[in-house]
Amino acid sequence: MQSAIFRLDERIIAFMHTHGTAILRISLGVVFFWFGALKLLGVSPVTAIIGTSYSLFPSESFITILGVWELLIGIGLISKVFLRTTLLLLWLQMAGTLLSFLWAPSLFFFQGNPFFLTVEGEFVLKNIVLIAASLVIGGYEITAKSQITNYKSQTNPNDQKTEIPNAF
Repeated sequence: MQSAIFRLDERIIAFMHTHGTAILRISLGVVFFWFGALKLLGVSPVTAIIGTSYSLFPSESFITILGVWELLIGIGLISKVFLRTTLLLLWLQMAGTLLSFLWAPSLFFFQGNPFFLTVEGEFVLKNIVLIAASLVIGGYEITAKSQITNYKSQTNPNDQKTEIPNAF
């Protein structure tokens, strides 16, 4: 019985090692695509928060730009095309989101206390999880250019079957 549990445990761990990062990347892409689509369709529940936090921007056009931005992030994550650029867009969007704490603190902190978040504050603060997920994706699904150079120098130049893993 223990050996069956041990084998099952090993299979589950092997599955997580093999597929976990891709599942994380695709699921994060679905979230961004969905949120962007909601903004473009005019049914996003965060429109009021965005309008209050970024009152210096024209609300309707700003929401449209954010919607397109999030759709691009979602498509990039799901397709893994231009992943470096996609992650940069994600981090810029997250930086802008977290800046809302400085621009409209009364919306996010109960009685001005940064330890007492409002519902809106909790909504924005959870974005640190999205940032952490993007760091995992970038760390495991993008190969650094120095690794590519080292990989090429270690392979046989006459070997036509050599592939560079996760180059882009």
